[in-house]
Amino acid sequence: MSSDLVTKSLADLSSLIERREVSPVELTRAMLAQVDQHSDALKAYISIYHERALQSAADAEADIAKGHYRGRLHGIPMGIKDNMSFAGQVTTMGSKIHRDFVSDHDATVVERLRRTGAVFLGKLNLHEYALGVTTDNPWYGTCRNPWDLDKTPGGSSGGSAAAVASHLSVVSLGSDTSGSIRIPAAMCGVVGLKPTYGRVSKFGVFPEAWTLDHVGPITQTVTDAAILLDAISGYDVHDPASLDLPPTRTAEALSSAVSGLVIGVDDEYFYADVDDDVAARSRAVIAGLEELGAIVRPVTIGDSQHYEYALTVIDTAESTAVHHANLRDRPQDFGDDVRLLLECGELPSAVDYLKAQQVRYRLRDQMRAVFNQVDVLIAPTVPVRCPAVGESITTLNGRQVETGDALMRLIGPASLLGLPSLSLPAGVIDGMPVGLQIIGPPLGEQRVLDTGLACVFHGLRCDARSGDVKVPVL
Repeated sequence: MSSDLVTKSLADLSSLIERREVSPVELTRAMLAQVDQHSDALKAYISIYHERALQSAADAEADIAKGHYRGRLHGIPMGIKDNMSFAGQVTTMGSKIHRDFVSDHDATVVERLRRTGAVFLGKLNLHEYALGVTTDNPWYGTCRNPWDLDKTPGGSSGGSAAAVASHLSVVSLGSDTSGSIRIPAAMCGVVGLKPTYGRVSKFGVFPEAWTLDHVGPITQTVTDAAILLDAISGYDVHDPASLDLPPTRTAEALSSAVSGLVIGVDDEYFYADVDDDVAARSRAVIAGLEELGAIVRPVTIGDSQHYEYALTVIDTAESTAVHHANLRDRPQDFGDDVRLLLECGELPSAVDYLKAQQVRYRLRDQMRAVFNQVDVLIAPTVPVRCPAVGESITTLNGRQVETGDALMRLIGPASLLGLPSLSLPAGVIDGMPVGLQIIGPPLGEQRVLDTGLACVFHGLRCDARSGDVKVPVL
């Protein structure tokens, strides 16, 4: 039974553990065996906590036996992205500079998961300092996509998505500044949720760009994403951007109802310069929802030509401010791509940065008007098929485009405006997963998750794990 356990969802495993039909120790042993078997090929983990994980699992098992079941994460083994502080253990940020950094405190999300009784398997690989979309890491190995080891898992949370897709972690956490949860979720055929900005604390998570950073779940299912969001969300006095709100309770309120749902579709932005087959997958889901009673409404999200400008200036300027001293004093200790990105971040002036923020405010007002007309926006997560590892130029409908720019373009509006955004599998093209993106208004996590659940419940997507498609590494 152990080999079957690792493929089960969080929701299924939690029920088995609560009924004491599955032992947290048995589950953790099975998961660690999976990690040990495939970690060299995938490079999904940077650190693996064998003894610590087994002891935590034994503690969880003992508590549950005494009737002290803490909830649906109790005894669940998972990895977390290695830019989240873990007290007493190395947190590398995927970098050479922080190779030996040990925090004396947990990130708030780690602390909250620890209280649930979750079992930490280790720390997951990422693009260096989360500053990239491929997880080609020069210090800890290039992370591979479990669907095809020659393909990128996306980034920067590539290790988190690859681990969930290949059953090396039941669920995981990623961070998302310019798509770093949703891009790898799309590339690896899993579910990734970027919550509303400030909904989940960033305290103890190494910053990329402080006005853009988010933390969120990467999971097998929409239900699992809701469970994990509910566990990590809520106000945190240690995070100045934290919203003064209680934890979400989305899992218990999930609904697959579709009738009357108003779906916005912006053809000018979200379906322009998109691979024809990728666009067709997204449109097929929308058509299916419409047949079930949803209302589809054409919209324009505003001055869409300015999204990339504002996001690029703000992200690079804030990122470079974080790393300015090390870039000046030890530039050789950054990977080539990250060093170039940070050097570019030295170029915008204060005037450029403030203009970008002014554009952001205007775009926020325009998007607010859109969500006065619709409940959600639906679009592809990324406009291209999954690129190969190291592929800086990819093909889009027969022409060549820059890979990084293409992967980030469609996730830009939700990133810049801090909107909740869900990526879920929308089928397979040429043997690789395709992602569907559902964007909601501020604090609209429930609406976004419900829409995602409706897509699954009503069979409107081709499950990325179904049919004859198999993850090669398994």
